Amino acid sequence: MGKYILKRLGYMIVVLLILSFIMFLVYSIIPFDRAVAEAEQYKQSLKNNPRAGELYDAKIEELRRELGTDQNVVVRYLGWIGLAPINGEYKGILQGNLGYSYQYDRPARDVLAEPMKNTIFINIFATAFGLGITIPLGIFCAVHRGSRRDTAVQIGTIVGYSIPTFITAIVFIWLFAITLGWFPVSGMKTPGSNFTGFAKLKDELYYMALPLIVMTFSSLGGMTRYVRASMSEALSLDCIRTARAKGLVEKTVIYSHAFRNALIPIITLVIGWFTGIFSGSIVIENIFGLNGVGRIYILSLNNKDFEVVLLLQMFYVIIGLLGNLIIDIAYGIADPRVRVNK
Repeated sequence: MGKYILKRLGYMIVVLLILSFIMFLVYSIIPFDRAVAEAEQYKQSLKNNPRAGELYDAKIEELRRELGTDQNVVVRYLGWIGLAPINGEYKGILQGNLGYSYQYDRPARDVLAEPMKNTIFINIFATAFGLGITIPLGIFCAVHRGSRRDTAVQIGTIVGYSIPTFITAIVFIWLFAITLGWFPVSGMKTPGSNFTGFAKLKDELYYMALPLIVMTFSSLGGMTRYVRASMSEALSLDCIRTARAKGLVEKTVIYSHAFRNALIPIITLVIGWFTGIFSGSIVIENIFGLNGVGRIYILSLNNKDFEVVLLLQMFYVIIGLLGNLIIDIAYGIADPRVRVNK
């Protein structure tokens, strides 16, 4: 197993380098020059200078040398990674320099620290709530397949699965925030408040309640149907019929035998959904005005703060690659017949 994990990690590094170069190349060909944007303030101070044009052009060239944008794309990429010097210095990702946010005028790491905590918090809770509802509900529907309750749940899941997340968010805001007044429309805390300790946590949870409800509700349809299909297939296996013929208790047959056989597709769903939910929370964070990486991502794109955008996309790529590795390892744990080291 250890040898297999090391081998997969090696593949992941290669894939990460390829994807990072493609992303860097895409943003490099965008017609935007950071040096020109940075030189705009300097240009304003040269209004009455007869050599304004010459000095302005010289300033742009100087800034391009400082930023390293006067080099070709391969050299700039290697400098961004930290494998090549920029102005005689190695100051890339490998050296701990994760980029600089020109929009916020501070390192990208500092910009993303607090939003990352909020995004991880809301996604972990949404995942826990979603799994806590969909797995028991999917098992129940599979066991009572064809019943009225199963039919009602299937109709509900089809409707929920068909509605886009942003539509669900708008409807829930209208119902729970505007009509009933149970939750705030948007934000992270009560405006003007200076709560500390438990009062601060309580206030933040109150503001995050509605986004969590929307994220959980949006995940119920697809996940419930997937769990139901996996359990239905497992319950039709010959080994399950044999277990029932032996007189085993029905709960033992369902949760010990059938559910274990259904785990492989469920693991794919759960881990894949969890790794993908980080990018999915972009919509929720922007609708509810949450200070998360999704909102920062959109703001950075709009303001051409590409170093922050690249850092976030690298994060999404790493999450996806790690998710695939965890899925393969979980396969071997859930079903010994799966040899992940082959």
